[in-house]
Amino acid sequence: MSAKPLKIAGRSIGPGHPPYIVAEMSGNHNGDLGRAMALMEAAAAAGADAVKLQTYRADTITIDHDGPGFVIEGGLWNGRSLHDLYEEAHTPWDWHAPLFEKGRSLGMAVFSSPFDDTAVDLLEDLEAPAYKIASFEMIDLPLIRRVARTGKPVIVSTGLANKDEITEAVAVAREAGAEDLIVLHCVSGYPTDPTDANLMTIGDLTRAFDIIPGLSDHTHGIAVSIAAVALGACFIEKHFTLRRADGGPDSAFSLEPEELTELVDGCRTAWSALGRVHYDPKGSEQGNATFRRSLYVVSDIAAGETLCADNVRSIRPGFGLLPKHLPDVLGRRAIRDLKRGDPLSWDMIGEED
Repeated sequence: MSAKPLKIAGRSIGPGHPPYIVAEMSGNHNGDLGRAMALMEAAAAAGADAVKLQTYRADTITIDHDGPGFVIEGGLWNGRSLHDLYEEAHTPWDWHAPLFEKGRSLGMAVFSSPFDDTAVDLLEDLEAPAYKIASFEMIDLPLIRRVARTGKPVIVSTGLANKDEITEAVAVAREAGAEDLIVLHCVSGYPTDPTDANLMTIGDLTRAFDIIPGLSDHTHGIAVSIAAVALGACFIEKHFTLRRADGGPDSAFSLEPEELTELVDGCRTAWSALGRVHYDPKGSEQGNATFRRSLYVVSDIAAGETLCADNVRSIRPGFGLLPKHLPDVLGRRAIRDLKRGDPLSWDMIGEED
């Protein structure tokens, strides 16, 4: 079972439609609105369907505190306090309107991950076409309920979640009015080792929850995303930046513009290659049928002479009888003179002795 397709800003998403590619800006604007605008332009040039923002302030997502649990230990952001990291990475609220307008001018959707009710209020004022629930917020059921009540499509990332938690989140979203649901398989490792990706989960999400499946991909490169499309993912989200060397909180696991172009092209090529179950010759094969093997006269045969392995063989090209008929023709006599290189046909052959 799979959910019916849905639309974000007029673009259909779901089985039977090209994968929807979302370029995640996150904190890669590095505090510079001009850079954020350049990121928008790069995403559009790469062919992305949408750019996703994150809508929070440091004080709406945590508190300024350096006690246990508030300072990151290990990984990409080791030693930084949550408040300090989010202060650096957040997208200022007064940037949202110009970024949404920029997206519209580029013909590209813009939506965001809200992290509290005030963020939802802002995004509603901007007529956001969809909402994304981040993995760490997937257990914040009141936030899911608030977003679902907008009636917009809801995208839920599942990093760190077990199946019971996903079941609960999907149920809450639907009970609150979300009819259009996308659930993203996600591993919240930054970056994620591909061996942890477990892409087979995508099909199980589809079967278990009757949703449109996708992938929020934090691995290096594009191979995992392309593989996900081959396994049924209809929505791919990937962080991107202008240059990883520029730094920034998420740059280490982000694609550069050329790689984003390759992602878009690769995912859409993988999707187009899925096709349908089809066993007959394909259009691109038609001209090559002549290169199949068939039965040919390989040395001159006089009328009345017996056909044998020395004068009839299965070779290329394919204008003679099918090779499966070789046992049926050996031992019969030619009814006329046959020349080396003649494709064998039934009207050349008499009955068996």
